[in-house]
Amino acid sequence: MIELPVVSANTVQRKPDWLRVKLPVGKEYAQVRSLVDTHKLHTICESGNCPNMGECWGAGTATFMILGNICTRSCSFCAVATGRPKAVDTDEPNRVANSVKLMQVKHCVITSVDRDDLKDGGSIIWAETLQAIRRESPSTTLETLIPDFRGIWDNLYRVLEERPEVMSHNIETVRRLTKQVRVQAKYDRSLECLKRISEFGLRTKTGIMLGLGETEDDVLEAMDDLVANGVHILTLGQYLQPTRNHHPVVDWIHPDQFAKYKEIGMAKGLRYVESGPLVRSSYHAEKHLFDF
Repeated sequence: MIELPVVSANTVQRKPDWLRVKLPVGKEYAQVRSLVDTHKLHTICESGNCPNMGECWGAGTATFMILGNICTRSCSFCAVATGRPKAVDTDEPNRVANSVKLMQVKHCVITSVDRDDLKDGGSIIWAETLQAIRRESPSTTLETLIPDFRGIWDNLYRVLEERPEVMSHNIETVRRLTKQVRVQAKYDRSLECLKRISEFGLRTKTGIMLGLGETEDDVLEAMDDLVANGVHILTLGQYLQPTRNHHPVVDWIHPDQFAKYKEIGMAKGLRYVESGPLVRSSYHAEKHLFDF
């Protein structure tokens, strides 16, 4: 195979042109902004500094983050605040469901911070949120981007039993870099989480950030691991450093390399590969509802 070049972050003072995005503007964006503020919702679009927020919110959609906006983990790549979370808001499921209904969302993505401080890992609120959305918007399809629940699988199954159309858990990076990128997580535990989702009979999805120092061989090894554990959908996107205190960008991955990874992933047996510099977990999520 021909090795395609990557641009070293050490020699580039600014982001490559292919990473430029438009500022969020427009009537639809303003409406979503107002709803999120009015109903006191947390969105990963904001907390995660997502580069696609303008495009997605401009289309009248958003990814909702439940269980607060303070995470119990301190991953070196993540812009979400780390600390002691506030008490669980038991009315949150109803508020999220009400907003989904008001926005007439057709495909709703739900994610959360890690709540390792809770015995149930937040799974009760997870289940209640999905139930509330189903009750208020029965035609809305659901995607859930869940934590690993520390490997306490009863908590995972509590969410699985709600049978969202897509169930996602991100491995975030390759095996070799997991310890430095995801300090409190385990690569093999994430693989087991994905395997259990797939064996439950749900569309199974994960995501990897590129540019953290991984090699092409690392990425191909991860693809093999994902296929072996029943994953159907993979997202690949460029890692962007939130602040100088976070993990540095080691490489700017060229769009041609992303296209190559998509071709390889499909050839390895993945059903869908969303691969590009600005791709994030919920980007084009509605396209992942293939026949299953």
